[in-house]
Amino acid sequence: MAQLGTSAADARHWAAINEATCVAGMRLLFWVCRTFGRWPFRVVLYPVLLWYVATQPRARRASAAYLARVGQPAGVTGVLRHFGAFAEAILDKMLLWGGGFDFDRVRLHGAEPLIEASRQGRGALLVCAHLGNLDLCRALSLRTQGLRVTVLVHTKHAQAFNDVLAQLDPKSRLNLMQVTDMDAAMAMQLSERIGRGEFVVIAGDRVPVSANPRVALAPFLGRTAAFPIGPYVMAAVLGCPLVAMFATRTGGDYDVHFEPLRDKVVLPRGARAQALAELVGVYAARLEHHARRAPLEWFNFYDFWHLPETDSPDAAQ
Repeated sequence: MAQLGTSAADARHWAAINEATCVAGMRLLFWVCRTFGRWPFRVVLYPVLLWYVATQPRARRASAAYLARVGQPAGVTGVLRHFGAFAEAILDKMLLWGGGFDFDRVRLHGAEPLIEASRQGRGALLVCAHLGNLDLCRALSLRTQGLRVTVLVHTKHAQAFNDVLAQLDPKSRLNLMQVTDMDAAMAMQLSERIGRGEFVVIAGDRVPVSANPRVALAPFLGRTAAFPIGPYVMAAVLGCPLVAMFATRTGGDYDVHFEPLRDKVVLPRGARAQALAELVGVYAARLEHHARRAPLEWFNFYDFWHLPETDSPDAAQ
């Protein structure tokens, strides 16, 4: 059987990959959708995707490897469907901020306890994934009383697309916070927001932008993968609840799931690494569950399972 892993040349850090490449023609496609509807958008979309898949071998191989792991067809047709789902998610982001998105298509699961806690001044740290459409949660926060969200992002690699969203609606930048480097001042800001009953969202499925990222290892889709420990350390420092959040598309509708992981994260001094590994394992298991439920909604187009020698599990005690 052929190896599912990609070559060393495919093992670049995710932040070095310009995700805006895939959305270079989205302005035109957005106009097609707004003018003629979603099906004409799809008719125009697939020639664009064929060109992209043909000219982006690294992303193509990463998609095929992931699809094979999740039990989906991994040939050209499968890869096209995978990138098609990515394009649909991008379109929905543009519709969210440019108008035309039907919020009646969104189903929230487990949000009521969080909103009630927020109204009582108790915030939480939400750990999300590049699965589905995170912007949906951010846009909902602007439309739902009692739901205030700040999303921690690393946007420099996709600046062109974020500029497009900002042109559609300047509010698309309102609740983003750049976290290439986390310092004491930012930690204080986050603590204040949590204390006001707000929610802070951080991705749990991409390792930090660092020469020596601190990670923990967990099984994911049949093979060991590295996950960042930052969300769990942050939750311990802030002393707040930790909740997993997944927003995936099923047919024409979105399901947004909020799943409590811990009421309070405790990292014992003598067993810190073990506690972090346990938390990462729980998150990875939930991520796998939702990835299998919506397999085409996974949008990490790089070798997620690559474990370079410079990336080592957290060893601090």
